[in-house]
Amino acid sequence: MKTVFGLNLKATLRWIIALLLLLAAASKLPNLQDFYVSVTAYQMPLPDAFLRALVITLPWLELLCGLMLLAEFRVEAALVWAMILFGLFAVATGQAWVRGLEIGCGCFHLDLPFLEGEAKASFAKFMESPAFAFCRALLLLAATIWLFRARTPATDASPPSPPE
Repeated sequence: MKTVFGLNLKATLRWIIALLLLLAAASKLPNLQDFYVSVTAYQMPLPDAFLRALVITLPWLELLCGLMLLAEFRVEAALVWAMILFGLFAVATGQAWVRGLEIGCGCFHLDLPFLEGEAKASFAKFMESPAFAFCRALLLLAATIWLFRARTPATDASPPSPPE
């Protein structure tokens, strides 16, 4: 991949995705009860036990994927899991948007010190809206698919052939 201004596009995109996954995990892990309330607000016909397992597992999976992408450890596996996550996020937020649910996506809990009052509230509401979350999930899914397709073959997948 060519570099632009000294930046490798694939590495930069991988870092951005990793940091977003880490930020999402860090915003959910301290208070899983709030995340559970956000998940149930989607009103999906899923058993409560499944939703509880999802709430416990999802932030840890985001954290693991983010760390793997940052550390360049099993990048292919991390990208596959990230594609699954972003695909599921797109489905969940898309159905909430289509159904007109006025809920927060539960992805990030933004505290923006540079905004005050109503501007802060309206910006946070927009960033957490199902419509924006759906578009963000599709964009992240597309970026992850591109990274997966543009990856270089793993060097440890098969040993190099001996010289003749």
